[in-house]
Amino acid sequence: MATTYPPAHARQDRHEQRERRPARLRSASGRLWRTSPLTYITLVAALLLSVFPLYVMIVGATESNDAIFKMPPSLVPGGRLTHNLQAVFSNVDANVAKGLLNSIIISSSVTVSVVFFSSLAGFAFAKLHFRGKNALLLVILGSMMIPVQIGLIPLFLMMVKLGWENHLAAVIVPALVNGFGVFLMRQYASQAVPDELIEAARIDGSNTWGIYWHVVLPALRPAAAVLGIFTFMQTWNDFLWPLVALQDPENPTVLLSLRNLGNGYYQDYAQVFAGTAVATVPLLIVFILLGRQIIGGIMEGALKA
Repeated sequence: MATTYPPAHARQDRHEQRERRPARLRSASGRLWRTSPLTYITLVAALLLSVFPLYVMIVGATESNDAIFKMPPSLVPGGRLTHNLQAVFSNVDANVAKGLLNSIIISSSVTVSVVFFSSLAGFAFAKLHFRGKNALLLVILGSMMIPVQIGLIPLFLMMVKLGWENHLAAVIVPALVNGFGVFLMRQYASQAVPDELIEAARIDGSNTWGIYWHVVLPALRPAAAVLGIFTFMQTWNDFLWPLVALQDPENPTVLLSLRNLGNGYYQDYAQVFAGTAVATVPLLIVFILLGRQIIGGIMEGALKA
């Protein structure tokens, strides 16, 4: 059978299209990077508004009480940071060191648990078929609509019944999984994990757990990083439930320690600023570490596309 070739002009047209395609992409990229001055002004203004409170906190942590209330206030860091930090960690009533340790244990445990169980449940809801899946998902979504304050008294009575009052388990166990994490992972897994990839893994002999661990979990890395940041920040900044569950002043979280720094007849605002700065450092570290995972996952998805 004779082989037919397209006309020469058709081949030339396709060759010119292939040559013009990179030029179009470069042109689109150039238009993307060419932004107006108003865009830069808006971004710089948003950056300054976001960083300014943090900078004021750092400046307050390096000043004395008299300098903090001086008008106009000083915007240049002082030289009392070491003195204020020593005063914070030597404050017996606040017990900041124990509060930092407890908050790190609680927030890390809750973050790892929420990311693991939410990704596992999200994979199940997105890619597995079982009876009652939609009804169970509606129940999980309905749990997100219940205010936390409604469950404080029943939850506290349950902790008393279990003998967990004034123990870290009373703060960790109720937060091991939440509906928002499951819903987020379910939505991301339904888009990021193709069904063909799961079927190929099954053909290769992998079981469900192997598919989750080797195929699904790496694909969920950007969403897991986002969920990890949100969960760590929410758990670290949680004040109401630890205030109810941890009534022992010798076993506080970091926010309960900061509350004790502000109590008393004489409020040392320099200590409050210094303690707040110390409590902010773990949040910045977690954001930097997980932020790299988010950017890496986005860039990996862009390269695959």
